[in-house]
Amino acid sequence: MRVLFFGDLMGKPGRKLMAGELPSIRNEWGPFDFVIANCENSAGGFGITEKVMDELFANGADCLTSGNHIWDKKESVPLLDEEKRLLRPANYPPGCRGQGVCVLERKGKKMAVVNLQGRVYMQPIDCPFRVADSLLETIDAKAVFVDMHAEATSEKKAMGLYLDGRVSALVGTHTHVQTADEQILTGGTAFITDAGMTGGHGGVIGMASEGVLPRFLQGTPTKFEICSSGLRVNAVVVDIDDETGRAVDIKRINYDPKKS
Repeated sequence: MRVLFFGDLMGKPGRKLMAGELPSIRNEWGPFDFVIANCENSAGGFGITEKVMDELFANGADCLTSGNHIWDKKESVPLLDEEKRLLRPANYPPGCRGQGVCVLERKGKKMAVVNLQGRVYMQPIDCPFRVADSLLETIDAKAVFVDMHAEATSEKKAMGLYLDGRVSALVGTHTHVQTADEQILTGGTAFITDAGMTGGHGGVIGMASEGVLPRFLQGTPTKFEICSSGLRVNAVVVDIDDETGRAVDIKRINYDPKKS
């Protein structure tokens, strides 16, 4: 089984990159059994809309994971109940809309996708470690792919080691900076601290520098605008053994479409 995961899609530039580059990525790296993308910044940098969600599915995504920004647009909240392939972190407290796990099936292949969120430097929601334990007791699939949306690199690595041997892959998201520590952990789990960001890398983590720098220099509120320069695709390809659910390989994708 081969899985493609796109790091956080940042606004329209990120969506266009996914749509425009997926065919060439399939040619070079595919075929893929499943394509996953983190969508929490896909609509103007904050949250998602129904139109954007439909666009991402139409352009090849089989499942959309998210994080703390999934709640930023009102219209996204009912979508979490209506579309089972749109995930919010599973460790939000009981009573929150939506779900944090879905099971994908195609041509005899079956894989569960789990979305978790860290707590270090983030909202104090339920414990992702204990929620992961509970979910894994109920999942009926050998292959399990986890998006760990977290600020701290330490928390992501801790979760990777905690779930090593129990999930096929744990890929970090949220920081928008791709890390170079892709590896297969000793128990057979593919791990990378952060898959990075698909979008404009010419600003500050996906936002134009003109709106970000005054925050640091003057400490005053400014309006953020999506960065459309320095476009790059950040993604991860994971190979999973169908029989054991263990990862066989993990590779990073990090390229400028203009130079490819």
